[in-house]
Amino acid sequence: MPIEIQKPLKKLLPYLLKAQEDSLNEADTVQRLTKVFEDVLGYNPMTEVTREMQVKDKYVDITIKADDTIRFLVEAKAAGVTLRERHIDQAERYAAEGNIPWVILTNGVHWHLYHLTFDEGIEYEEVFEVDLATDPMDRVVECFTLLHRQSVRGKALESFWEQHTALSPESIGRALFAEDTLGFIRRNIRRQDGILIDVEDLAGAIHAMFSNEAREKIGPVRIRRRRRARVAKEAPVDPAAAAGGKDATAQ
Repeated sequence: MPIEIQKPLKKLLPYLLKAQEDSLNEADTVQRLTKVFEDVLGYNPMTEVTREMQVKDKYVDITIKADDTIRFLVEAKAAGVTLRERHIDQAERYAAEGNIPWVILTNGVHWHLYHLTFDEGIEYEEVFEVDLATDPMDRVVECFTLLHRQSVRGKALESFWEQHTALSPESIGRALFAEDTLGFIRRNIRRQDGILIDVEDLAGAIHAMFSNEAREKIGPVRIRRRRRARVAKEAPVDPAAAAGGKDATAQ
């Protein structure tokens, strides 16, 4: 069954934009967000869009469930508030308490989706940012489709994240700076230009091709050497002993 995003979103969009224009408070913004999760993203407002999750003495702004499982935490800000990266900090702590990897930060018009990991402290990465006021509707629909109940239940978001991770600068950098990959490129350059490039120089040249942002994510050049199997050295054969062994066999 195809997911319909555009039609219901267009119905609610004027109210979201007007809320931003009028700088509605957070409570009224949350009310409108609940309608978005119900009418656009397909969640049941009675059982799946809740404010029941409590962390210490505070409640999460909105908790989104599907199949009795928490899928997102939503950090909601008043419609007129300009979203900042620091606004994700509070939701991070909530997510860490429940080991919930997805957090949405929104004021109704601007939407940010973050993926969190908890291996060594809390780390987060922005998956997408979308502005309902200025972004093309095709892009808005693409991003919102990932948040739809049907996509979440069908593991589409996890699949998207796996592909996103595989195509990240870190992942591509690991593949490019593998010894086998560099060797392949080095051989092709030699066939093409007749020059044998030092593998360290080649790695540095490839690293320099990336943008500053990508280089920061990749980190310093580290050539990933392939582990070679160790071959056990056989003890040298004593000719006399070998000859004696043959004589003994003959006898």
